Amino acid sequence: MADTATTPDLDDDSELKRSITGRLLFFYTLGDVLGSGIYVLIGLVAAAVGGAFWIAFALGVTVAAITGAAYAELVTKYPRAAGASLYVNKAFGNRALTFLITVSFLAASMAASGSLATGFASYFAELWAGPPALLVSLVFVAILVVVNYIGITESVVINMLMTFVEAAGLVIVMVIGIVYVAQGNADFGVLTHIDTGGDYSSPALAVLAGISFSFFAMTGFENTVNVAEETIEPYKAFPRSLVGGMLVAGLVYVLVSMAAALTVPTDTLASSDAALLEVVKAGILPLSTDLMATLFSIIALVAITNTTLVTIVTQPRILYGMAREDVVPGIFAKIHPVRRSPWVGLIFSGAVVGLLLVIGTLVTEAGGGIDLVGRLATVTVVLLLAIYALVIRVVPAAARAGRARRDLPRQHRAARGGAGRQPGDPGLHRLRRPALAAVVRRPAGHRRRAVRCREALREHGHRLPHPGSRRRRDGGLTCTSSSPPTARSSRSQPPSSSSPSPIPPRSPTSRWSR
Repeated sequence: MADTATTPDLDDDSELKRSITGRLLFFYTLGDVLGSGIYVLIGLVAAAVGGAFWIAFALGVTVAAITGAAYAELVTKYPRAAGASLYVNKAFGNRALTFLITVSFLAASMAASGSLATGFASYFAELWAGPPALLVSLVFVAILVVVNYIGITESVVINMLMTFVEAAGLVIVMVIGIVYVAQGNADFGVLTHIDTGGDYSSPALAVLAGISFSFFAMTGFENTVNVAEETIEPYKAFPRSLVGGMLVAGLVYVLVSMAAALTVPTDTLASSDAALLEVVKAGILPLSTDLMATLFSIIALVAITNTTLVTIVTQPRILYGMAREDVVPGIFAKIHPVRRSPWVGLIFSGAVVGLLLVIGTLVTEAGGGIDLVGRLATVTVVLLLAIYALVIRVVPAAARAGRARRDLPRQHRAARGGAGRQPGDPGLHRLRRPALAAVVRRPAGHRRRAVRCREALREHGHRLPHPGSRRRRDGGLTCTSSSPPTARSSRSQPPSSSSPSPIPPRSPTSRWSR
């Protein structure tokens, strides 16, 4: 009896804090997808495609939406931390493959964090060139680790505020495009021009190259599913927030790319490291270009900080979820008793990112001849593409697993759904048999009386419907204290006069209906 009393406390200590609303989740997705990609990659897409590079962004958004729909489907089925690693484990049950996906996703996320921290130091040097770049990067990562340690609610609220800032920068670009069109200086023929004089001789190859860059700009939605265990009503929140955030971000990308193509020559965009800054420097708005350049540098810093914060949030939750699945050591499942954050995984991921920065800086200063940001970004892209492909493959496997589970005997499904169900797990109340779900959610005494009632019905010759058959939802059975158990046909016919004799209830106060 003492063990039973202490079990809830242990389970409560192992849970993350469920405090993210659907609105916060939408801005979390939007801020992560917008991130710093549009500020950096728009020049590369323009160089590959030409003036019609907005088409590449539109198609890249479409391709990314397919992967996002797969994540939205799986996160409602398994609303727990760990994301893609959990989905692979549930679909294939292969621990070696799950461990490989876990390591790959962590490597991609940590490489992205290191790349973003290095980029933050570069932008920071334009505002203040005093401290060394390595020190700026390490302090930047440490501050984000502390913010994440304080709590997920604080992290998501800060993410939402930074999303407003980085979206404001993109709105400025769109306003510049609208003013330029209103002045009558825009040449809309540029929006249909595809450059075939560069590295790609065919328009199709040029657009395909642009799609690859624009798809990378859309990455980030995969991090959202790792906070499923901290989201309120994830079944309702995730389909709307995940898909909605991606669609809004895609629309912003297309509009910004069209505004940039209309206001600045494509060659200028392609040769610039900060293509959107060239739009601001065009002098279309009656504001100082130096002021706008400084403002855009600050917005870029905020965008990089927002994206890095999301990656820092993701890493310890992957370790936490996989520790509960017994794929990584169980110490990563430890939760701080007050802050409700996975502090062990957080310290580990922060230390690994810091180590990457130190090693990369030392190799670069020693004359290793490597581009730290470029190498880390390449590793991120390769690993994420492999994980995306596997997640899309998981969806039909998970669907088959769901059908196999519905075909199990009723008592076995009840045992699996009622006992050992994780917090936020849909269990049986998401199935299409609400009567069965009602039995599972009731106390053990109700379930025992239900089993006794079914056994008594069988003893008196009643033929019960097969658990997998498509019959009426009430199943045609009634067993209450006020009336004897009877069997009704699925066509709601009255009971025949030759029905078996009544069965006395086990207790005059008990009541069970199915």
